[in-house]
Amino acid sequence: MKTTNFITLLVICCMAIGCGHKTSRQAVPAIELSNMDSTVNPADDFYRYCNGNWLKSNQIPEDNYLYDAFQEVGDRTKLQIQKIIEEVSQDKHARQGSIVQKIRDFYNSGMDSVAINNRGYSELLPYFEKIERLGDKTQLAALIGQLHDEGFKPFFTAGLIVDWKNADRYIMVVFQDGISLPVRDLYLEDAAQVICDHYVEHIANMFRLTGTDSTLATINAQNVLAMETELARISMPMEEMLDPQNLYHFKSREEFQASTPNFDWDNYFVAIGAPAFDSLNVASPDYFVALDKIIQSSDLDVIKTYLRWKVITNSAPLLSDDLVTEDFNFFNSFLYGQETQKPRWRRVQSRISNHLEMAVGKLYVEKYCSSEAKEHAQALVENLRLALGERIKHLDWMSEETKAKALHKLACMNMKIGYPEKWLDYSELEVTPDSYFQNVHRTIRFENAIDMAKIGTLVDRDEWDLSPQTVNGNYRPEKNQITLTAAVLQPPFFNLDADDAVNYGAIGQAIAHEMTHGFDNSGRMYDENGNLNNWWTEDDDAKFTERAGQFVKLFDEFELFGYHVSGERTLDENIADLGGLNVAWDAYQMTDEAKAGKPIDGFTPAQRFFISYATVWRCLIRNEALELQMVEDLHAPHEARANRTLGSMPHFYEAFDIPEGSKMFIDPEERAAIW
Repeated sequence: MKTTNFITLLVICCMAIGCGHKTSRQAVPAIELSNMDSTVNPADDFYRYCNGNWLKSNQIPEDNYLYDAFQEVGDRTKLQIQKIIEEVSQDKHARQGSIVQKIRDFYNSGMDSVAINNRGYSELLPYFEKIERLGDKTQLAALIGQLHDEGFKPFFTAGLIVDWKNADRYIMVVFQDGISLPVRDLYLEDAAQVICDHYVEHIANMFRLTGTDSTLATINAQNVLAMETELARISMPMEEMLDPQNLYHFKSREEFQASTPNFDWDNYFVAIGAPAFDSLNVASPDYFVALDKIIQSSDLDVIKTYLRWKVITNSAPLLSDDLVTEDFNFFNSFLYGQETQKPRWRRVQSRISNHLEMAVGKLYVEKYCSSEAKEHAQALVENLRLALGERIKHLDWMSEETKAKALHKLACMNMKIGYPEKWLDYSELEVTPDSYFQNVHRTIRFENAIDMAKIGTLVDRDEWDLSPQTVNGNYRPEKNQITLTAAVLQPPFFNLDADDAVNYGAIGQAIAHEMTHGFDNSGRMYDENGNLNNWWTEDDDAKFTERAGQFVKLFDEFELFGYHVSGERTLDENIADLGGLNVAWDAYQMTDEAKAGKPIDGFTPAQRFFISYATVWRCLIRNEALELQMVEDLHAPHEARANRTLGSMPHFYEAFDIPEGSKMFIDPEERAAIW
């Protein structure tokens, strides 16, 4: 379990958005004109005008379900990381206990397919035996705690979180979990029955591959689906979880225990290694009350079957090829349309970057990241902060009282750019060359122990929750903190050789997007210190809600290949996209380049700004993945993030002379506007 866990993912607002070699950097065109399609009228489809030839000339790799700018940069970064890991993996003289030794042995153990295949599923047998020894339900809490400590997640999840109403300290949180399909709606909606039918077949196949006879495997699969369907039914819907007030329920341990009398929480917390603590956040209390009753009424053998399933499905990617293939065939191929598995080195590297993320990140920064890009981005950040502050000051719908508090929150916003100055200490982690499965689970226990030790302590606001090699950025409302990683400081997001218009339209918008998350529909509920605290006047709150409703309406109306976007579920991201675009535009207007207005490649600076913005959203996606995105993703599809957002941007109309009645045109009174 990591500090950035289940519940935090619901409130972390991410923009799924460089580094070059320290001694050499190849120039990249600011705008690749060959990617554009001049046969498309920008007033009809700006997304395809900017990206049409790119969409025609590229295809989704067989081992992925989408291909976009993030994947491009991610693939480039992964090749750099692989060079590092391959060098490290050949180092036979690395000091025992060093980072090099740990990365080397982790990687080599994962690449040893012969040993992994010879083991089959044998490394699951100790867990099966432990589950089978469960004599009665009074022992269940301790067993679930042990499984959670290993990274398996039956029934619910627990871990570390910042106290949203006392943001200087860490507390324990428990949260609904336990289903294996991507979202609860896939269990409950009639339209998803085909998915459930295939899921049952998959479960049965996995039980057969781990030693269960065919008849019992089929029965087990039906019991697992029934259990997970019950968990889905009692789970809070996604739309309700978007309101952080619905996820904060501070209770004493005694209160929590009284609400779930059949589950021994003391035994559970001991089993996961938690220190003594008095209170916790029960994020979804109704779920736990209902879960207590489900556990009490369920047959013990059915519970054991469900626990075995969670061990199997969470472990499958680490085991022999037969299990890896069956897991891939359902979760990657059937659900998302991915045609082939990623090569083993990519899968193992992903595990290392996840479980030894800051160790890999440190080597990546040392080899590939110069300070030049970081310094440039930091200067950009302050220009964007200034621009957002000016926009807040001149809002015509917000009172002076609320403006003053918003400006104070913006001034207090902590910005993390590139990479940390202090790195995580892995000296207590054991990594050996003999078992990939065990190395993964050692790191999970190591991470969990770090988190458990923090409960009740003061929050470290210098700590990073994104590794430098992650191609992303995020906003943490409970810390009022933005992180933008080193890996995202690469074209097409950031280009040291590009004109300001291009950089402000891409990375500038990305940074301002994260800033605006502090003032989106959920982020605005946190104050300057990260406390869940309503600092809005009643009248301003009502005006914000009314304006947010226009975003919901605009995106509800957007249809892509027969699928409708959920304006409510994607609201926070849509507010941040348009807010970030407005702020980046204002910040760009402060530059000498914008004031000079000199065209480049036949485009005005304003046009280049908007072309750059649309360019970062180029994307090819498989139909299966798009269908799932429409029910599980908090972001609108890439095309909507380009065209629908620009439709509410007045300066875009001016830059490209968008006429009334064109497909890109939105009537002024129908456009969205908050920040």
